[in-house]
Amino acid sequence: MPRSDEAEAFFVAVYETVQQIPYGKVTSYGHIAKLAGYPSRPRQVGVALKHLSTDPQAEFNGSNVPWQRVINSQGVISQREVVSGMRRQADVLRGEGVTVDEDRQGTMSVDFREFGWFPAVEDSEDEDE
Repeated sequence: MPRSDEAEAFFVAVYETVQQIPYGKVTSYGHIAKLAGYPSRPRQVGVALKHLSTDPQAEFNGSNVPWQRVINSQGVISQREVVSGMRRQADVLRGEGVTVDEDRQGTMSVDFREFGWFPAVEDSEDEDE
């Protein structure tokens, strides 16, 4: 199903913002939402990343948008419908040198103090339009 122009603009803003996250760093869905100019839409950032194309010919795809570098605001890799998705994200982050800890309940987390990327957000008059 094709996206509306508004949804497409949001997805592009998210993908372009995620492309700025340095190798070996992570940030939160909320921070991506703020940087992209949509501070009230952190959940939709997750939706955009969930729908990131796997087609290497697509302008934005899983190999040029580092989706794995976005985690929740507690520094935890978000639950997936399939547990292997969490493990895959953790493995990719570990491959970038990010330490991913796992507790007894299987929660996987990253220390934002060591690996966080949180550049200042510039004020914008057209936030969340």
